[in-house]
Amino acid sequence: MEVVLGQVEQLSALLVVSRSALVRDWDSLTLDRALEWARYFQHLYDRFRARPELREALGRRLRRAQPYPLLGFPTLGRCPQLVGLALLENRALPPAACRSLLRSLLQPPGAGTGPEPRGLALLARRKAAACLLALPRRPPRCPPGQEPQLQAEAQLLLNRLREEGQEVGEAAGQLRWLCGVLEQLPQPRAFEVVAAALALLKQGSGAEQAGDRDRDGTSLDGYQANAAEDGCTAGLLLSWLLGNQERFSAFCLCLPCSLLAFLAGHYSQLSRSYLDLLTAWGSHLLYDPLQGRWIKSCFDKAELSWEELRERFRCLCQGSTLLKEQTQAALKLLKTQDGDFKVCGLSVWSDLLMEVGLIVLIGLSALVATSMLL
Repeated sequence: MEVVLGQVEQLSALLVVSRSALVRDWDSLTLDRALEWARYFQHLYDRFRARPELREALGRRLRRAQPYPLLGFPTLGRCPQLVGLALLENRALPPAACRSLLRSLLQPPGAGTGPEPRGLALLARRKAAACLLALPRRPPRCPPGQEPQLQAEAQLLLNRLREEGQEVGEAAGQLRWLCGVLEQLPQPRAFEVVAAALALLKQGSGAEQAGDRDRDGTSLDGYQANAAEDGCTAGLLLSWLLGNQERFSAFCLCLPCSLLAFLAGHYSQLSRSYLDLLTAWGSHLLYDPLQGRWIKSCFDKAELSWEELRERFRCLCQGSTLLKEQTQAALKLLKTQDGDFKVCGLSVWSDLLMEVGLIVLIGLSALVATSMLL
């Protein structure tokens, strides 16, 4: 077994060389040896995937490899694709070796014997999908967080996260993989993808539940099983998001308040943390009697203006009944702790509660008036 572990450590070197200028000296024989090593690593994956102890040992050895911090046991199963794609994108590969590579990918050993495509067709589909997602984006015609490209990226993230769960079988391994992937994305984009993924989990579960009810009226066994899996996936996304206060603060500043209110209405962990964060931001506002309004007391600490803070609380109060009650209860508690003032300018929480309550009353009045007209 120690020999196998030593061989597995060479996977990172194989991937590095496949993307380097060293391949300019490769001939067809060298290329064949590289592809044989890739298929050997895939064979190890197929052989040990059902043996947790050996699988974990291989995964630990792979994670030591540099400069590929994201290597793990599932990488072994994708090794032929990873090496093939690296060589296809490497312009240093000589023409003769490139033609040999194409022939190998078109007719890989054992082609057609398995249920999954493992050759050029799979690489072509993935490359086409990557090119399609990289096309210049047109002005979005849908709400923030619902752009097709963002939805596709979020769905891909969810699919890969579920695959990691099936292959790795432990939440810690999934979380390590998730952290590595998201840290490679620019921070605003990572936040948008995570938010879209969390929204997709709730939208998908709602549609599935409705479909189950349409089919048999009361049977929700399938829905409950999928809901449990979605709950685990959402828990991993929330663990990454809420595990770092600076990251969560940047997440809330990056996204529209309407999307944050939607997520807060479906994830209690997020709603509590979001309210705590808004409380911290509101505590840095001071009332300026000359201007007659709340202003930032310290520009390096006060993240939101009075208007922005009010808009965020307003969105929360326009969410679900539970979220609205939770938000108003938090504001009432803060108002009481601040002295329970009923005069403007003495407590930011009193003023927020009055304005948010007024907005809610105006909305209810409009609804009643509309119903009377109907």
